[in-house]
Amino acid sequence: MKVLFLIRDLAVGGSQRQLGLLAAGLARRGHDVAVVMLYAGGALEALLEGSGARCLSIGKSGRWDALAPLARLRRVFLSEHPDLVYAFLPTQTTLATLLLPSRLNSKLVFGLRAGGVQLDQYDALNALTYRAEAWLSRRADLAVANARAVRADAIRRGFAGDRIAVVMNGIDVDAMRTDADAGRRMRQAWGLSGNHFVIGCAARLDPMKDHTNLLQAAASFARENSDARFVCVGDGPPAYRLRLTALADSLGLGDRVLWVGKIDDMKSAYNAFDIATLSSAFGEGFPNTVGEAMACGVPVAATDIGDVRAIIGELGEVVAPKHPDLLYAAWQRLRQRAREPGLRKEAREAIVANYGLDTMVRRTEDILTQLTAGRRAQDIAREFA
Repeated sequence: MKVLFLIRDLAVGGSQRQLGLLAAGLARRGHDVAVVMLYAGGALEALLEGSGARCLSIGKSGRWDALAPLARLRRVFLSEHPDLVYAFLPTQTTLATLLLPSRLNSKLVFGLRAGGVQLDQYDALNALTYRAEAWLSRRADLAVANARAVRADAIRRGFAGDRIAVVMNGIDVDAMRTDADAGRRMRQAWGLSGNHFVIGCAARLDPMKDHTNLLQAAASFARENSDARFVCVGDGPPAYRLRLTALADSLGLGDRVLWVGKIDDMKSAYNAFDIATLSSAFGEGFPNTVGEAMACGVPVAATDIGDVRAIIGELGEVVAPKHPDLLYAAWQRLRQRAREPGLRKEAREAIVANYGLDTMVRRTEDILTQLTAGRRAQDIAREFA
């Protein structure tokens, strides 16, 4: 099977990581795989090294550099002549629908990665492509959602429910594992000791992730726990970051919150946390950070967005979004529960059993091979719902 993935880039991000892992996994299983990117040079291109998957770039230089790169994208479709194009995220699903020549008879799959997006938080172009994805979905052969909540949201947006399969994200449990020594070294790099109680959040700085909620909860927690420190892993637009750091200062958290930016060694970062947290207000499907932290044996307190409750189960704390008082209370409870024997081991075991990388690759392979072999999308979606 010849598969062409389409994504904006392979910079650090949850969807990018999942695509890179999937493309590499399919290539290692003998398929002809290429990843087409609008922008080249992302750190996660390294995930493809040694797998046999190819990286192709259409060479966009900026947001408004469009005509020549899009012409190159159409030429890539023609020269590659794939059995199937698998596009991730609204801009790419829209471009694939409009530019994939019908005479190739290539199957087109939409990769759906988010649910309940609040369009008023983003600019007009992002809102347009998000709406266009739903309008154009009837031209896709199949959609694959990474969470049941994403599937339900897609149906509300106008997608045909009988042509949406579900493949949960896959966590690389060999890479994400318990490593106390690595965690201690990361704490030292951050200027923290074993005496600090570290609450960590790995999330880009974006309104969806609702760091305001996190900081307001942190202010309450810090008043009751003098040893508490809060580590925010991830980056975002400078102006938005400045707003968040100003809020932290106004809440008296200036020396209690560490903004450490992007980190390549996430295993060490997770192992440096006592508990991990996610404060998102909307837009999540299957948050990688929840599964990765649990795979490292770190209990998680998160807001009830996407499939978070199903992932965490009874092994952490799940609370309503946009309620810092509830998030604060969840941290307090989880600090006590984290002392329970076996909780960390059970958290890892749950991810290994239910959300391993190999499961995601094999499930996707089954779906794509059946689709290219001519099985009806409705039958595939029914089997993989």
